[in-house]
Amino acid sequence: MPVFAVSSMFFHEYPCPEIFSYVSAAGLNGIEFWLETPHFWLRDCPVDEVLACRKDHPEVPAITVHAPILDLNPCSINPRVAAASVEYAVQSLRLAEKLGAGILTVHPGRRTAKRPPSDADFVRFDRYVAALREAAAGTDVKVSMENMEPIVNSLLCTPKRMRDLLDDEPWLFFTLDVAHALAGPADDFQGYIEDCSDRLANVHISRVDGRRLHLPLDNSPAMAHVVKALRDHGYTGPLTLEIEDLNFGRPFTSQEKVSLLAADRAFLERCYH
Repeated sequence: MPVFAVSSMFFHEYPCPEIFSYVSAAGLNGIEFWLETPHFWLRDCPVDEVLACRKDHPEVPAITVHAPILDLNPCSINPRVAAASVEYAVQSLRLAEKLGAGILTVHPGRRTAKRPPSDADFVRFDRYVAALREAAAGTDVKVSMENMEPIVNSLLCTPKRMRDLLDDEPWLFFTLDVAHALAGPADDFQGYIEDCSDRLANVHISRVDGRRLHLPLDNSPAMAHVVKALRDHGYTGPLTLEIEDLNFGRPFTSQEKVSLLAADRAFLERCYH
């Protein structure tokens, strides 16, 4: 069975001890800790507090880390923004080590203008990957690149592009964002599974409805097909629920969020049996 996890940003408005307690209450055994979780990020990243939360909740043993992405873009046309973004990604690797995480998910960046990426954008992307490669040498943390949704300025939003990157960078792993994949052509999800499953380290899972991404699974037959495809390809890593609470139309209480996660976790368990 895979690890059933959730992004800490689903509980972004709560302090870290409460976040871990809610993850536990939902019956999940993993958490993807976003470094930009406000209670952590805005207090100078107190690693010891998160380690204390882990110690207090041995029933949630699995942790992965997501590098910061808000306001950042390693492929930015602004060299200072690009440099800061690369620096944060490298620092995230060190924080992942301190937190005891085995996987660090990173974003590829994008062209600053809403236009197709140019050669210059890919040069900046190559510099970013090179910095991660150097930082990852000698560490046990798997750096895992996430596929993006297919928008005009995206650098990494097709199975072929991801496969090419993995072939060029044998040290690098892959985080499959299911919602991003489902937002593209109908065969993209299957393409990611068939072409890139050998390096698949993490899965962000959520439902898509038209242009709305990152919805709860909600016992969807289409999502059951997705989960069973992962199961049939032998995937046993983290299945990380990445749900956008702004889709709900109103603020949910912590108990409502816990109940939603418990229902999605039960659905994932049924699909894997």
